[in-house]
Amino acid sequence: MSKEKYLDKAIAWAERKATVSLRSIHEDYEDTKVFTNKSTKQEIQADLSFTTHGGAKHFTEVVLKEENPKNLVVKWKVLSFVASMKRGKLHLLAPKGHKAFTERLVNRHNINAVVHAI
Repeated sequence: MSKEKYLDKAIAWAERKATVSLRSIHEDYEDTKVFTNKSTKQEIQADLSFTTHGGAKHFTEVVLKEENPKNLVVKWKVLSFVASMKRGKLHLLAPKGHKAFTERLVNRHNINAVVHAI
């Protein structure tokens, strides 16, 4: 299963918010910022990012189940930290059948994120 299938739903969800600017990895939008780990050279990029009228920066990820969720946890922790520095939140959008997986990871690893069903 691919994220591309759910990206349009995620963009529609973000556009309903009071946003000033919206970026996405979707081809019709400007790309989101890429964060790079200096030691491992691992790149972290959110599926969506948007800024609200108050200037808060929010990051959004479409979440699908994975066999090895370690990379997801690292990515979410980084995005959550950056969002909290900019008065925003990390939003995790989980399609049907993936929400419980997402909530388990968020609770187990104490990640500051809001889980939404799409």
